[in-house]
Amino acid sequence: MKYEVKRMAKVFKALGEPTRLKIIKILASEGGYFCVGAMARRLGISQPAVSQHLKVLKESGILDSKRMGFRVHYFVDAKTLENYKKQIDELIENALKKSSHPDNET
Repeated sequence: MKYEVKRMAKVFKALGEPTRLKIIKILASEGGYFCVGAMARRLGISQPAVSQHLKVLKESGILDSKRMGFRVHYFVDAKTLENYKKQIDELIENALKKSSHPDNET
């Protein structure tokens, strides 16, 4: 459980930065592969900044990459993201069940 908590904290930290959320949104909504340069142009930030954000997202497992020619392209790792979604849903469900907020009592 300790490992799982640390891993989820890493995911929340990765998701807690607006630029990283934009990256995920772009990759998920367009369902494609983006290299660092294309993502930098899309976001209007430098390639080194994008590289750092992609590194954090990849280390958290949210993104994966694939070499295509001379470039590395990044994409959402749907399987891992689905696993995180299940864990987050479970966490929220358990918290709501255990909640003893006065408004929940009848």
